[in-house]
Amino acid sequence: MKLYQDPQAVNPRRVRIFLAEKGIDVPFENLEVLKGGHRDPALVAKNPMMRVPFLELDDGTVIAESMAICRYFEALQPEPVLMGRNPVEQAGIEMWNRRVEHQLLGSVINCFRHGHPVMVALEPNQIKEWSVLNNTRASEMLGFLETEMASRPFIAGAEYSVADITALAAVDFLRAARLELTDDHPNLRRWHADVSARPSAAA
Repeated sequence: MKLYQDPQAVNPRRVRIFLAEKGIDVPFENLEVLKGGHRDPALVAKNPMMRVPFLELDDGTVIAESMAICRYFEALQPEPVLMGRNPVEQAGIEMWNRRVEHQLLGSVINCFRHGHPVMVALEPNQIKEWSVLNNTRASEMLGFLETEMASRPFIAGAEYSVADITALAAVDFLRAARLELTDDHPNLRRWHADVSARPSAAA
């Protein structure tokens, strides 16, 4: 089993944090995406979408997409539970994870891909207006989460979950969208301090 990843990219970090929370040790093969490492023909044959991370199992099966990889490990090793114990918990965590993934993390990534010169290598047709719009969307989502987090310690409820992993990766990547948590986000700053203190945050 091997996880192909770029240690500088935000989505592989989500999987690394998930694995750290589970206490699962998986060997990594590091690729430099900005230098085209993910475009090696041998890797494209394994993962035609050319995105990281992707997991190759011992039998040659390839699982791509961060949450698909996490679901595989959740099923393989259910404890500690990070995706819910019952249908209601599972649905709630999925709901919040998707909200954070699409409305915050996705917006920050789009802002970065279309607004930063270094990303021309991956996004040669940058659309500056799309970067600006996604900056606004990310800022609005921070405001939404700030209000929501007044009533609970973690993104999806009373317990740490994969939704917190996605949110942590997104908040730590805010600088790419020229955003940050401010005094207007006391609930998010409290949450961020708590989840950042977990050993897995360093993965």
